[in-house]
Amino acid sequence: MRAHARQRLFKFGLASLPIAWTIIFMFVPYAIMLTYSFYTKKFPIFVPDFQFGNYLALIEDVQYRQVFLRTFKIALTVACVALALAYPVAYCLVFKVKSSRLRLALYMAIIVPLWVSYLLRAYTWKTILGSQGVLNSFLVWAGILDAPTDLFLYSQLAIIITLVHIFIPFMFMPIYTALEKIPRSLVEASHDLGVGRFWTFLKVTLPLSMPGIVAGITFTFCLSFGDFIAPFLVGGPDGFMIANIVQSQFGSALNWPLGSAISMAILAIVLAVIALSDRFERAGRLDLG
Repeated sequence: MRAHARQRLFKFGLASLPIAWTIIFMFVPYAIMLTYSFYTKKFPIFVPDFQFGNYLALIEDVQYRQVFLRTFKIALTVACVALALAYPVAYCLVFKVKSSRLRLALYMAIIVPLWVSYLLRAYTWKTILGSQGVLNSFLVWAGILDAPTDLFLYSQLAIIITLVHIFIPFMFMPIYTALEKIPRSLVEASHDLGVGRFWTFLKVTLPLSMPGIVAGITFTFCLSFGDFIAPFLVGGPDGFMIANIVQSQFGSALNWPLGSAISMAILAIVLAVIALSDRFERAGRLDLG
C-alpha cells in the first residue's frame, strides 16, 4: 500500500513540474498582458482601468487593419511557398531515395539551419539581397543590370524569401513524418490494380499525408504571423508586420495597454488558426476512417 502511495506521489510530482512551469511562464504572463490591455494610457504612464478603447482602436483605425491584412497575406504566402518547396523534397526523400544513410544525410541537411542563429540567417539574406549583395553583383556581372538596384531589399518579397528560408524546416518535418508513415503496401496495391502513379498520388499518398500538410501550414503560418525581426531587417516601412507594431508600442511609444491589446488579438488569431487546423485534421481522419 505504501509503495502504491509513493508511486502515485512520484507520478504527481512528475506531472506537477511541467504544469507549474506552464502556469508560471505561460498563463501568468498572458493574464498580466490581458489585464494591461484594459488599462488607459495617461502620458507618460498608464493607469488601471476597465475599458475596451484599446480593442476598439484596432477595429476603427484603418492603419491597424491594413497591417493585420498585410501580415495575414505575408504569412499565408510564406506557408504556401514553403509547402510548394517542402512537399516535393519530402516526397522524393521518402519514396525515391532508397539508401537510408543518404536519406538521413539529406534530412539532416534540411533541418541543420535550425541550429544556426535566427539573426544570422536573416542577416544572410540582407547581405544577399542588398545593393552590394551577391544577387546584384551576379546580375551586373551577367549584364542583366547596368547598376545595382535596391528593388530586392526592403520589400515584402524580401520578407517572404527570408521567412520561407527560416521556417521551411517546420513545414518539411511534419510532411516527411506523415509520408514516412504511409504503408508501402497501399501504394503497391494501387499499382497492382492498374492505377497510374499520378492517380495513386492523388487518391492514396496525398490524402494520407494531409495531417502533415495541415501541421506544416499551421506551424509556418503562425510563426510567420508573429515574426518581427525579418520585417525589421529586410522589410522596410512598407513591410512592417503587426508584431513590429507591438514592439514599437512596448518600446518607443511606451503604450503598453495598446501593445497588450494587439498581442491579445494576435494570440486570438493564432489560436483560431490552430483550432481550425485541428478540425481539418480530425475531419480528414474521419474521412480516411
